[in-house]
Amino acid sequence: MSRKIPAHRTDCPYHVTARTNNREWFELDLGEVWEIFEEQLFFIHHAYGIKIHCFVLMTNHFHLILTDSTGTLGKAMRWLMTETSREIGRRTGRKNRIYGQRNFKCLITSYHYYMHAYKYVYRNPVEVGSVHHTESYPYSTLHGLVGKKKLVIPVEEDPLMEDMDGNLKWLNSATEKQDWEIVGKALRKGEFKLAKDKNRNCEAELEKRRL
Repeated sequence: MSRKIPAHRTDCPYHVTARTNNREWFELDLGEVWEIFEEQLFFIHHAYGIKIHCFVLMTNHFHLILTDSTGTLGKAMRWLMTETSREIGRRTGRKNRIYGQRNFKCLITSYHYYMHAYKYVYRNPVEVGSVHHTESYPYSTLHGLVGKKKLVIPVEEDPLMEDMDGNLKWLNSATEKQDWEIVGKALRKGEFKLAKDKNRNCEAELEKRRL
């Protein structure tokens, strides 16, 4: 049975992710890959009106939360995937494809669900053991938002960062393994949803960050 794809929305954010072919690393220094993504994310923001909320680059995949305000998300993502793949291939001499499949998009229809996705994206480097604190990971828009480097990627104003200390405390608070897996599975659907019992289990997670 094919996955049901929800109607496209321009008023709600999406979580977008893509992995490299066979989950191999990019075969290029991650700092260089970051610069490639910086340039192309800057482009799709201005050329296609894509509003970028957060972005994290990992060794073999990326996580991106965005809002498609103009209905051009398909074109924007084709550009991003094509141009990043082309430039990485040019620098590495790699002839086979960079990405293993097309990007995967998950519609996020409520602020409650957005909070789960937001923390999931920014905590990825911590969960895999790359860093101990979310803001320390250099290939994340959070690293720039806290002033640790110049942020080239045009990120939308983040209301959560109005209370920077509170937001970082929340992002750096550990998530129960079961809840982490529940959110991860929800982000692999066409639309982010949590069953009522699972939603209740995750409520304590959001209680750590009252806004």
